[in-house]
Amino acid sequence: MASISEPSQILRQIGYDLMLGSIATFYVLMVPYTKVEESFNVQAMHDILYHRHELDNYDHLEFPGVVPRTFIGSFLVSILASPFILAISLLRLPKIYGLIAVRLALGSIVLFTLRFFRIQVRNKFGRQVESFFVILTAIQFHLLFYCTRPLPNILALAVVNLAYGYWLRGNFYAALNCLVFSTIVFRCDMLLLLGPLALQLLLTKSISLWEAIKYCTGVALLSIGLTMMVDSIMWKKLVWPEFEVLWFNSVLNRSSEWGTHQFFWYFTSALPRTLLAAYPLFVLGVLLDRRVLFFVLPVFSFTTLYSKLPHKELRFIISSVPMFNLSAAVAANRIYNNRKKNSWKFLNLIMVGLLLVSLGCTSVTFLASYDNYTSGHALKALHRMGPLDNKDTWWVHIDTFSAMNGISRFCENDYPWRYSKEEGIALDEFRHRNFTYLISEHSAVDGYECLFSVNGFSRAQLQLGFPPIILVKTPKVYTHGNTRIGEIMQLNWPGCS
Repeated sequence: MASISEPSQILRQIGYDLMLGSIATFYVLMVPYTKVEESFNVQAMHDILYHRHELDNYDHLEFPGVVPRTFIGSFLVSILASPFILAISLLRLPKIYGLIAVRLALGSIVLFTLRFFRIQVRNKFGRQVESFFVILTAIQFHLLFYCTRPLPNILALAVVNLAYGYWLRGNFYAALNCLVFSTIVFRCDMLLLLGPLALQLLLTKSISLWEAIKYCTGVALLSIGLTMMVDSIMWKKLVWPEFEVLWFNSVLNRSSEWGTHQFFWYFTSALPRTLLAAYPLFVLGVLLDRRVLFFVLPVFSFTTLYSKLPHKELRFIISSVPMFNLSAAVAANRIYNNRKKNSWKFLNLIMVGLLLVSLGCTSVTFLASYDNYTSGHALKALHRMGPLDNKDTWWVHIDTFSAMNGISRFCENDYPWRYSKEEGIALDEFRHRNFTYLISEHSAVDGYECLFSVNGFSRAQLQLGFPPIILVKTPKVYTHGNTRIGEIMQLNWPGCS
């Protein structure tokens, strides 16, 4: 009997982790490529794993980006992924498997810290609330899709999950220290969460001002010292990356150059798309359980304060999602437990419908995202052609659009393939350059023949019938071959005239 109960006990302990981890892994395997927002950490992980101490070969020195970022998260993920990278190298597998390895390593870190938070949810609110928390997280798309994506926001999320867990446990100084570290090292905008939380804890006399200063000052100084030491070496200059980001975004307000949204955009667009069924439920959770307001209010304040920044992206507030899901799980649990009462039956029916709609929305969003990394698919198709002559070097030029939409160093193959991301080349200049292939957003380039195009997601369109939503795709990226190569290979690739 013990032998039967022991596996079930193990499954009870790790079942939720297996479920969430399997969904995140599915997203990685189906959509392995990355975009421009992830480029710094992706290239940094590649260079740490493949170039090691040869700093002159690191991508960030050639393409530094608008503001510097920290290498600390990339080092941690690379260390965890290094045994798998060694195995991939020994088996002579393509480097794209290395990208999958580092993304799974990052996802493991984020889901491990989410597990810590989830256990505190169970201890404070009960097992049923924990179950609804997992269900809501599983049927949402963005949290599990993004948890493996090497964004500074996701590295910060991993530490914020720890802060949430300590907060629920009542270890307030540890929660503040986690947010201090996250703010100084990964995302300076976590200050907008740290401030409201610290203020609430002070007003409710959960902490004292002098004790908070004593506990947090040391962590702050150590965090500043760590990031300046590591990143000054990597950037070859004295730098505190997140201070420069803070200056760029808040003081200079330069982030608005990348687009702006209305003040309420997070509440009218980003959070409804991210939380789905949990969006109305999290509001209800605050009303049904007085304990929830204590945890939701600082997170709601964080989102509201962030709304004042004109440039808005969903990933900026993704750290709020776990806490909003907790509030929603409390509401879902209350509705479920009272479903047999006449006054709650209708609410339970609505909740079930919302969960099913959420599952459908997640499926549609995943299918759209699958077709959103067109240049990665284009380079993969080009590699499948194979080199014509092993003695030749095959140069592939990747334009700016393609570099932003799916291609990273992990997508590159070894000799005879060579790659260039040289910027500023006029379209009519390519005929005078000796590139073998072009991966470009332009459908026609003089001196080159269009071999094939890759369709990408354009828009969702409603229709009468089944399915009610169809995804419209249009050509996004074109692969061109030098006319000399095209004539030799005598290939007729579909997709271009």
